[in-house]
Amino acid sequence: MAEKVVFYPGPLRGSVAVPGDKSISHRALIAGARCAEPLLIAHLNPGRDVRATREALTALGAEIAVDGNDTVVSARALASPDAVLDCMNSGSTARMLLGACAGAGLKARFDGDGSLRCRPMEPVAAQLRAFGAKIQTTAGRLPLELFGTPAVETRHFILLAPSAQVKSALLFAGLFAGVAVRVDGDRGSRDHTERLLRHLGAEIDWSQRSVHLGASSLHGGPLEVVGDFSAAAFFIVAAVVTPASSILIRGVGVNPTRIGLLDALRTMGADIELENERTVCGEPMADIAARHSPLRAASVGPDLALRAVDEVPLLAIAAAFAPGTTSIQGVSDLRTKESDRLAAIERLLSAVGIEAVHERGTLTVAGGAPKSRGSEIAAYGDHRIAMAAAALASAAGPLAIDSDESLDVSFPGFLPALDGLRTA
Repeated sequence: MAEKVVFYPGPLRGSVAVPGDKSISHRALIAGARCAEPLLIAHLNPGRDVRATREALTALGAEIAVDGNDTVVSARALASPDAVLDCMNSGSTARMLLGACAGAGLKARFDGDGSLRCRPMEPVAAQLRAFGAKIQTTAGRLPLELFGTPAVETRHFILLAPSAQVKSALLFAGLFAGVAVRVDGDRGSRDHTERLLRHLGAEIDWSQRSVHLGASSLHGGPLEVVGDFSAAAFFIVAAVVTPASSILIRGVGVNPTRIGLLDALRTMGADIELENERTVCGEPMADIAARHSPLRAASVGPDLALRAVDEVPLLAIAAAFAPGTTSIQGVSDLRTKESDRLAAIERLLSAVGIEAVHERGTLTVAGGAPKSRGSEIAAYGDHRIAMAAAALASAAGPLAIDSDESLDVSFPGFLPALDGLRTA
């Protein structure tokens, strides 16, 4: 049962680990369904979004077994399901699995919860139609129906806007169809799919602008998922803005396409260091040390914001504690995330006396001295807004969220992990 949660102020100290990366976990499950041998995945993200992908793949005929911290995917030929594929609240599930199903030539119906039904699916559907798939959406959104792929047509795609999910859907379409594909027009969106496919033996080359996947087969074997940077980001920002805080987050993925938040925070004067840097299964990983730091306002360009797309609410919170005006460009897509995150940021900062305004793709935050007197925030089922409230409360004063239910989307153990840093 959903319950209201109150977050209280106070320093964070000690060390903590975070769940496996959610983005990589989706991709690992889907790739595992195409591997020649079983794929043994360690540290798969335990949240509800990844469960949506796991259950959808099971409905398609993949054999997936969970044993403690290990998940084994044994490939079988995917088959058109009788039941609707329930993507729950996961846009990653809907978009990337649509690509895999299109490549496999399946017929399938996709749906999700009320929030996911409001998110755009036409950008990926249009590209997959060019590939040869027959897809009917509901006014560009879910529910949608895939009627198979009678013949593979276009194999060279140009993205109209940078999108890791659309790019990955096209790569999975080529992978499951057994054909080479090329995707141009990217702008440095996250490259987890490319790194994963290369690690599993695919013939693939990519740059910030383009990716080429040859007709490839994948091997299986062990795969470790690095810690989720987006989960670590809540603790990083909370530590940076809260006096007397000093924390270490162990085993976090630090893929350059994901850590725009670190670059932005360092520009603002944050004391953040990467320790014990190493590479695990093709992904950079490190322990991240973050300490309280006086911050200054900054201007964040669209390319940097793209590498921090899931962390923009946290970047806005950091900006709230930086005297002066911080601008974050290229954030219009936040209107169509799990909630309208731009509106959520404005509400969240308004609750602590800070003005945030979005105009023509730029979010402007007038930093100062945030102060809460116990306001309650409506998270609208958005896990990132719910956890962002905790980071803000750490330095601004007590804040409540209307429901804890969304925390299970990506970080079921968030509250105990936060409590552990309070008592360390």
